[in-house]
Amino acid sequence: MKNTGKTNSAMRRFIMTLLFLTVSAIGIAACGSEGNTTTGGDGKIVVTATTGMIADIAAEVGGDRVSVTGLMGPGIDPHLYKASQGDVKKLDGADIIFYNGLHLEGKMGEIFEKLENSKPVVAVSKYIDESLLHGDSSVAGGGTYDPHIWFDVKLWMSAVEVVRDTFKEKDAAGADYYESQAAAYLAELEELDAYAHQQIAQIPEKSRILVTAHDAFGYFGEAYGLQVKGLQGMNTMSEYGSKDVSKLRDFLVENEINAVFIESSVSSKSIESVIEGAKELGHEVKIGGQLYSDAMGDPGTVEGTYIGMVRHNVDTIVSALK
Repeated sequence: MKNTGKTNSAMRRFIMTLLFLTVSAIGIAACGSEGNTTTGGDGKIVVTATTGMIADIAAEVGGDRVSVTGLMGPGIDPHLYKASQGDVKKLDGADIIFYNGLHLEGKMGEIFEKLENSKPVVAVSKYIDESLLHGDSSVAGGGTYDPHIWFDVKLWMSAVEVVRDTFKEKDAAGADYYESQAAAYLAELEELDAYAHQQIAQIPEKSRILVTAHDAFGYFGEAYGLQVKGLQGMNTMSEYGSKDVSKLRDFLVENEINAVFIESSVSSKSIESVIEGAKELGHEVKIGGQLYSDAMGDPGTVEGTYIGMVRHNVDTIVSALK
């Protein structure tokens, strides 16, 4: 019996030692996982972006170290967009959330507030100096800005820098990679900006007037030398009435404007009513083409990228107004 007790005691010590080593190993593994920057099964940083334009930046800068999902597809109006249950799951499952800011995603603010304590929820507009932003006079009380910053390629380059810096902070091991990816994409955007300037310069000065359904192209007009008129305000939630239609109609007639543009994410009915009004006054106005305003084109097409979207808009405007 005495020997049996010694044997049992030795066995208990062995089991306790084994348990201690197992628990220690688990603890070390847990400590190591605290620095893990990804939740994706393939080891990539999981990114959810609100608009296609932002998702495009994240994919360009993140390359093969990230997995990117965009919430708003072609033809979607971000001003009116409400997140579905599936969207909330995508936001909840992301390591990083990128959004435009400046109240573009006005109906998603509450969701962002709930998630920002658990992960980076980053406005890509945050590096832009307020002095470069346009005020939105359509909002009562003021204090808000025109959110359509992607229409000035130079301004949009600051969004690339925000995404780059966020990735570097989240994934320090990939810092050099993100720097390289961002530098290459920024060089492409420099070329795009130069292209827009060169092409718009072909339009006679008196014809450099861009008329669209809503006032989304203010930054574009300022950057590339066009006067911009929209039937609705900067936010498509703003109402327009018969007085607005008459005012824009009279502007077209007085300035002998022969082409106006519809937008991929806004109903064409509003601008068609202006065309009809001008026709009643004996002035013919045509639709110069469809522009991509608050959303890009279909995935897999040239217009389904930010660069392709901007080039399409520039080419369409020049072709109609030149």
